[in-house]
Amino acid sequence: MTDFNGISTRITRALDLSQPPVAISLIDSISPDDRKWTGPAPAGCRFWQEGMQGGFVTDARDHDSCAIGIHTHNLEGTAATDADLAQALGVFAELTYVRKEDIAQIPAISRRARFVKYEPLADCGAAPDVALLFVRANQALIVTEAAQQIDGGATPALGRPACAVVPQAANLGRAALSLGCCGAREYLDVLSDEVAIFAIPGPKLEAFAERIEALAKANRVLIRFHDIRKRQVASNENPSVSDTLAAMQSESAAPRA
Repeated sequence: MTDFNGISTRITRALDLSQPPVAISLIDSISPDDRKWTGPAPAGCRFWQEGMQGGFVTDARDHDSCAIGIHTHNLEGTAATDADLAQALGVFAELTYVRKEDIAQIPAISRRARFVKYEPLADCGAAPDVALLFVRANQALIVTEAAQQIDGGATPALGRPACAVVPQAANLGRAALSLGCCGAREYLDVLSDEVAIFAIPGPKLEAFAERIEALAKANRVLIRFHDIRKRQVASNENPSVSDTLAAMQSESAAPRA
């Protein structure tokens, strides 16, 4: 059995995350132990933040406040949510925010599930469909490097809507970065201006944890290298790689005050 608590801890420590990874699972049935969401939510993306605190299950009607999220998650709509979606798209078109030709480019979950479960990755008993990391640019750098090695190519960076990053990663089985959207940035306190969202497919979480740990360590070493090299150049030196490596070794061997 995969240790998702261990994976969550490893990723969090390696990246020094401020928020714990949150897991999203698309499911068709719930167990007696699953807690059902109660209360309002301004949009489905708000469940990401709530899911960091503890697990719960939502159905389509819990997502009714955001017709866009119902669309991206392929949840069963109603006449009211269909009308909301049409009206929202009409406003977006007037603003040229989402033009008619843009709609087909917005990812949507390829299968319909009855429920969406949100929980801390650390609490998962089975692989989720997607895990979300809330990352700053320097943290996203490391996850992107891991994705390039694991997925074998460049990681897509998505804009609006933020929730489209879930189907992007779930459908293709490849990591994806979301820069968020103006709505998500209003609804989520954890999505501050310097933070973006990285979605990792559940089946690849173990591989990502291993690569993130290794690449975070490598980045720490290389940051020292570049810091020393910057100082050498500022001192009018013309260092070779060997010169800078030697200076690194010398600094490491020097006794600390």
